[in-house]
Amino acid sequence: MGFVDATKNYFIRWIDFQGRSSRSEYWWALLSVLLISIAIIPFFGGVFGGIVGLSDLEIDNVISIVMLPWQIFSFVASLSLVIRRLHDTERSGWWYLLVFTIIGTIPLLIWICTKGTDGDNMFGSDPLLS
Repeated sequence: MGFVDATKNYFIRWIDFQGRSSRSEYWWALLSVLLISIAIIPFFGGVFGGIVGLSDLEIDNVISIVMLPWQIFSFVASLSLVIRRLHDTERSGWWYLLVFTIIGTIPLLIWICTKGTDGDNMFGSDPLLS
């Protein structure tokens, strides 16, 4: 799956916690979220700072308010994406809770980088064959 398709899936399946997502879909989607987030901050900072003439502190407040809906959306969408990624490795989404332990991110990162199971598994069909 390429960058454009992964980005489309990220927005379309943002609350879909079922099924599987391939490694390429996961990494391309995270890259698109990073690029969008980087683009939003200077855009709103420049718009509100240049046109309205706000101070730096006021610009920071406006950016925080404007970014809040995006942050909530991207948190939920990224959570569903990582759960689908875990499903691809035939693991329950509950394994994501490891992120709240001291060393839990290490196995989580390894699983996210691991190739998914070939063919169908208990969470759905192989995303590479779809």
